[in-house]
Amino acid sequence: MQPFGNPRRNRRRETVNSADRHTNRMQKTNADNLAWTTLEDGRMALRRKQLGEAVEAEELGCSLYELPAGRRAWPYHYHTANEEALFVLTGSGSLRADGEMHDLRQGDYVTFPADASGAHRVINDSGGTLRYLVVSTMTEPDVTVYPDSEKFGVYVGSPPGGREARSLEGYYKQDGSVDYWADEDDAEGGVGGTDRIGDEDENSEEAGAGGQD
Repeated sequence: MQPFGNPRRNRRRETVNSADRHTNRMQKTNADNLAWTTLEDGRMALRRKQLGEAVEAEELGCSLYELPAGRRAWPYHYHTANEEALFVLTGSGSLRADGEMHDLRQGDYVTFPADASGAHRVINDSGGTLRYLVVSTMTEPDVTVYPDSEKFGVYVGSPPGGREARSLEGYYKQDGSVDYWADEDDAEGGVGGTDRIGDEDENSEEAGAGGQD
């Protein structure tokens, strides 16, 4: 049975010691050499350069963002497995974090824990461009929760922002839960030729004595 998550990533963590990681994996890039990726949907509009991906970092993600005046970044959310941090390079704006509004200005550094207290959204309510860095751990599986829309996202095989294929990914409403046993017996289709698990049987004692499963 294949384990959840990314087996290649897990094996790499087990076999590469810390000395090898620092000696053999040092890579360098420059933001000026990377192309911007534009992301836009409704009130969200931003530009991003994925610095961590450019150097093939495995355990730490880093992106450079530019948020135009009057626009908002990713929807209000928090991660359950990954801690994030934000550093403002230039400009000003507002930060909705843990249910409150905060001013953002050049030089501000903010951390977002991997729980409900880390919920956040960046808003540029200034007249100029807001430029900032976001750094995060790259742990998977991860569940991202969106309190406003009461949905959550699941990422297995590669964390949010990761470049590897995911074995499971999707967004779901929080109130869409089902019973633990829903459709389980039907899915098996009567494996073994009987659905009488737990039923009394005149041969049950004899079968148990014979060591059958």
